[in-house]
Amino acid sequence: MDRALSAPGKLFISGEYAVLWGGVSRLAAVAPRTAAYVRRRQDSRVHICLEEGTLQGLTTPRGVKWDREVPAGFSFVARTLDEALRAHGRASVGFDVAVAPGALGPGGHKLGIGGSASATVLAAEAARFVLEEKFDVLKLALTAHTLGQGGKGSGGDVATSFAGGAVRYRRYDVTALADAANTGRFNAALAESPPVDLWRMPVPRVSMLYAFTGESASTKLLIGQVEARLAEAGRKAYVERSDALGHAIENGLGGGDFRAFAEAVKAQHALLLELGPLETEGMRRVLAIAASYHCAGKLSGAGGGDGCILFAPNAQAREALREGLESRGFLTLTLDVEQGVRGEAQVDARLRGWVDALT
Repeated sequence: MDRALSAPGKLFISGEYAVLWGGVSRLAAVAPRTAAYVRRRQDSRVHICLEEGTLQGLTTPRGVKWDREVPAGFSFVARTLDEALRAHGRASVGFDVAVAPGALGPGGHKLGIGGSASATVLAAEAARFVLEEKFDVLKLALTAHTLGQGGKGSGGDVATSFAGGAVRYRRYDVTALADAANTGRFNAALAESPPVDLWRMPVPRVSMLYAFTGESASTKLLIGQVEARLAEAGRKAYVERSDALGHAIENGLGGGDFRAFAEAVKAQHALLLELGPLETEGMRRVLAIAASYHCAGKLSGAGGGDGCILFAPNAQAREALREGLESRGFLTLTLDVEQGVRGEAQVDARLRGWVDALT
């Protein structure tokens, strides 16, 4: 029993930070996709196969009994498999999960499109498949990813990788689910908990592009710094302004007055900069170049590195902007919204090879 899977990355369109404090975020599922492969075993062993090596353990109703301390690179997949086995709640056969590395930019820098979230969603769906379970994959993945980040993060990247498309998302509180996972009621809690506040938006009619600045950022560190600077009253005021701009941006994604849309995007970027020094010199260059091509853009995500999401009124304008950025040394990705996590007809040969090499 085996299955090939893939899941997309994500980019924030609007609502960064506001989503942490009760606001609404808007995101797009984007390529490149991350591939995974899972195969059921005849014994009770579990293997996680990644580019950096293999981690193994034994299945138990309380999670995986790992043979060694879980290395940082394995943490999100390992945590997700633990939570999946807790949701299963009884003895089970083992399985092998191989996950491809996330997309990297020049110098081996992460592109900032949600690699840990994609891996978490893939691990949750892989485990659900081999365990023949019916638990809510999204809720389980949100729980595992939040716990893996020490309670930080909004879960927007996880929700987008799971659902695909362009989505509107409000942060999901996993506190009760995390508590239930430690009491043996995790499966029931997943079924009884409220639905995730996740809504699909129409496919954007403006053309989109991502420009990587050449620097990676630590989302967890940036969130901690921003939250330390902004008190509750300030967060509330920020959310109100961000939600208003997000609504205008969502309307503009459907086409129409591109100039008004571009002003809303610019205002959202400026609002993010009020939280602290989130814009890098690379971002300033990218956005200045975009403006010279009569396009719009903003930082996407926590800031401090990674890249900018850019918007053009049509495909021709996007291509001209892409060529302009590439000629100045920036890596770009042409964006079209992707489907969410899905099964694939073909197995990544490298992932199958990793699993075949196991004993």
